[in-house]
Amino acid sequence: MIEAILRYEFLQNAFFSGLIIGIIAPLLGVFIVVRRLSLIADALSHVTLAGIAGSLYVSQNFAALALLNPIYLGIIASVSGSVLIERLRRLYKHYEELAIPIIMSGGIGLSAIFISLASGFNTDLMSYLFGSVSAVSRQDLWVVLAIAAVVVIFLLLFFKELFVLSFDEEYAKASGLPAKWIHLLFMIVVALVIAASMRIVGILLVSSLMTLPVAAAMRLAKGFKQAILYAIIFGELAVIMGLVSAFYLNLAPGGTIVVTSILILLFVIVSKKVTIRNKEAAL
Repeated sequence: MIEAILRYEFLQNAFFSGLIIGIIAPLLGVFIVVRRLSLIADALSHVTLAGIAGSLYVSQNFAALALLNPIYLGIIASVSGSVLIERLRRLYKHYEELAIPIIMSGGIGLSAIFISLASGFNTDLMSYLFGSVSAVSRQDLWVVLAIAAVVVIFLLLFFKELFVLSFDEEYAKASGLPAKWIHLLFMIVVALVIAASMRIVGILLVSSLMTLPVAAAMRLAKGFKQAILYAIIFGELAVIMGLVSAFYLNLAPGGTIVVTSILILLFVIVSKKVTIRNKEAAL
């Protein structure tokens, strides 16, 4: 596969995009899981699907927009969905979780409408749903790099604030932190990462890359920063092994990446139980 990566540009785009996503998705996923917001990734992914389906419909019916990269409307839809979730969470203060199914339902409904208008599923849409090694362009790679830079800058600026908000939001608000705005910015960054990940992992599977490596990391980590490190390692392993499997078996990379993540999680759970039993037996 190394020779093929050196020879073909589309494999370079897919491989390097996957490596970057394997870092930033689990990195944000740790904060998402700790804050018990795992389903938000699913909601935003369905909103992103609406943006992608809408973009494909527009490009089919308007010649002037035929060359429009669907990732841009996907990003706009995902960011808009993140802002709407925050507005709804404030509107339903005592039932904040309602915001997620509302936005998810809206995303699914709009997706169905645009897919119907675009005369059903096509190859392009399927590649966005489940990922595609050959569909990642150099432009997509640059978008992923730009979003990764935004993620890194955001975390460097607000890591301490996010840490406090993740574990004790009431204390964060009482101490004067602008919790509302930090959380909104965090949601926007999550939306950007979801939109950036869709080419490799697929819209319907991207939330798995944000949660499964974190789930495995939490079985081993003894602290928050250690959980981040393990999550990134597991995320990278899943992406690399998934892309290699997809290349040789001619499968959708999203499926192979997710299945690899599940296998890693199962291995960690089983090995952790065996370790505990061995310690107990030794005592």
